[in-house]
Amino acid sequence: MSADKVTGPASYFPSIEKKYGQPISHWKSLLAAMPGAKHSEMVAMLKSDHAMGHGHATAIVAHYRAEHGL
Repeated sequence: MSADKVTGPASYFPSIEKKYGQPISHWKSLLAAMPGAKHSEMVAMLKSDHAMGHGHATAIVAHYRAEHGL
């Protein structure tokens, strides 16, 4: 097992970028425009406004919120 293997929410990032055609930074910038939003509200926005699957949306939101101490 490689010590460099990505785990957790970030392990979804390559497939998210491929499927939705945008870098993860794009999705995180959309979340940054939602100060004070709850986890579920952020997930709902990605799903409804961008047709993102639940697992992918949850992975991005979880990673974003962990990075920002939310």
